[in-house]
Amino acid sequence: MSLHAPDLTKHPPRSPRVRLGGYVILPRCLDKGRATLAGKNGEYHYACPLDQDFLEYVGIDPEELKKQLTKSDSEVLEWINANAKFKHTPAEIAAWSLFQEQSAPDNPGSREHFNELHKNAGPKRTDIVSWFDVLDLDDYVSFGGKA
Repeated sequence: MSLHAPDLTKHPPRSPRVRLGGYVILPRCLDKGRATLAGKNGEYHYACPLDQDFLEYVGIDPEELKKQLTKSDSEVLEWINANAKFKHTPAEIAAWSLFQEQSAPDNPGSREHFNELHKNAGPKRTDIVSWFDVLDLDDYVSFGGKA
């Protein structure tokens, strides 16, 4: 692999809040995919449900995207823009990203998973309300941070 893959056994991927081309989730997805290719993904999973939210929004197959991960972020974004089944305006991408940032569990199964992550990472944190909140907290605590 010609591009440096993050070692997700030593530090977390980028926050789901980090944007590339206006898209939240994408940089984290790229980190997990590159780490998976390098065998350094640790507990992280490429094409997990969060990644799928992005992949489905743009209409990109995760295996096709994985083939692009030896390229830089900007080159991958260019490939996505050229190959996405669903093309979106910058305003649509901004609205989608804002929605994703504020998204919370919407069914009993996802609420249970959310609550378990929250309980394990920082049960006294009352400011944890969205998926991005709980993922950032879990990443932080998993690598030695204190909630």
